[in-house]
Amino acid sequence: MSLHITDDPAADELLSTNPLALLIGMLLDQQVAMETAFAGPLKIRERIGSVDATTLAHEDPEAFAAAFSQSPAVHRFPGSMAKRVQSLCTAIEEDWGGDAAELWTRDDPDGATVLKRLKALPGFGEQKAKIFLALLGKQYGYDGAGWREASAPYGEDGSFRSVADITSPDSLAKVREHKRAAKAAAKAGS
Repeated sequence: MSLHITDDPAADELLSTNPLALLIGMLLDQQVAMETAFAGPLKIRERIGSVDATTLAHEDPEAFAAAFSQSPAVHRFPGSMAKRVQSLCTAIEEDWGGDAAELWTRDDPDGATVLKRLKALPGFGEQKAKIFLALLGKQYGYDGAGWREASAPYGEDGSFRSVADITSPDSLAKVREHKRAAKAAAKAGS
């Protein structure tokens, strides 16, 4: 499986081969373009030398925040997002033996269990956890029972709601249009 989220082959390769990088990209996916968020793990690896939970969890917080702030910044809020990434990595180290993939592979979990595990992570609320579960099911090879239902509506086949549906520039455009329409509808209703 090969992801095509960022339009940067090196960033997409890292996301495709490193489960923690994918999880960090999802964490960073707020208040920045999806491509920027999911390119973040590659910037981290280039600046820190690793995308490993134990390594990142134990980086000096000030040095880690400084790495996030280097131009181009990893995120538009480099200080707070650096802290969130370190909190996420600490949780992965302590609860999952440093292996992010354990979230969806340990004990052959069903979709509801993976959703519960994701929601327990720092920075992952209901919506982010459902989107990530849909991404795992649609593009990352996860096939646990009930994943589509647990990730609803993001797991819906043929939808273009989130990063879980981005496989090409065309699908990215469709996801952006869906988000614009949803935002306009919400604004009209308020």
